[in-house]
Amino acid sequence: MTLLQVDQLSIHFGGVKAVQNVSFTIDAGIVYSVIGPNGAGKTTLFNLITGVYKPTTGTIRLDGEAIEGRSPNELAERGVARTFQNLQICMNMSALENVMVGAHLQLDRNPLKAALRWPTLRQRDAQLRQEAAELMKFVGLGEYVNARADAMSYGALKRLEISRALAMKPRLVFLDEPAAGLNPTETQAVDELVRKMADSGVTVVLVEHDMKMVMNLSDRILVLDYGKKLAEGTGEEIRRNPDVIAAYLGTH
Repeated sequence: MTLLQVDQLSIHFGGVKAVQNVSFTIDAGIVYSVIGPNGAGKTTLFNLITGVYKPTTGTIRLDGEAIEGRSPNELAERGVARTFQNLQICMNMSALENVMVGAHLQLDRNPLKAALRWPTLRQRDAQLRQEAAELMKFVGLGEYVNARADAMSYGALKRLEISRALAMKPRLVFLDEPAAGLNPTETQAVDELVRKMADSGVTVVLVEHDMKMVMNLSDRILVLDYGKKLAEGTGEEIRRNPDVIAAYLGTH
């Protein structure tokens, strides 16, 4: 079943055409990777779909509903979550509290109830703490449940960001270079986590430069080059595509 449909999507920054007429569809429950040389427009494409940028032209449909130009918080309410290339962790908070931030949409935001410390709010807070702890175990961070974020390794913080995104209970998660800067052991942990997410029913869209990881994980791959769609297909199809080989390695 098609979850996300992108049609002729473009964005121009003055005279720079960062993304040009890109079209693709993503089925529910798969790992869909976006790859390409540096400057190909991968993160810009993520920013368009997740509401950071408004497209110049084109449409984006989630479950058939047009979502282009909607704000990130509106998309979050529709089940779209993401992580970023650079860590967005609150280092002065505990690891558990960082994950709980992702569950803010599930909270009762009535200020009067909060001022009176309504019993149901305290109960819900305790429930969310338990759910956050379970998510940390899901991503392999059970040992850090009682830790501060600033006491965690970089690789652990990368997975902490993913657990915070999962706290939103999303249907669709965009991961922007989740393995960047990780050693082989940490990369393997992220690799296994992404597949675990897809197996649990979450659709994952991945930007990643680690080609071994991409080929191992991806059900479908989109290749961008200079903001344009260069190729799309399975890992084997992309591996053998002469245009993709030329874009990455040159023609000689």
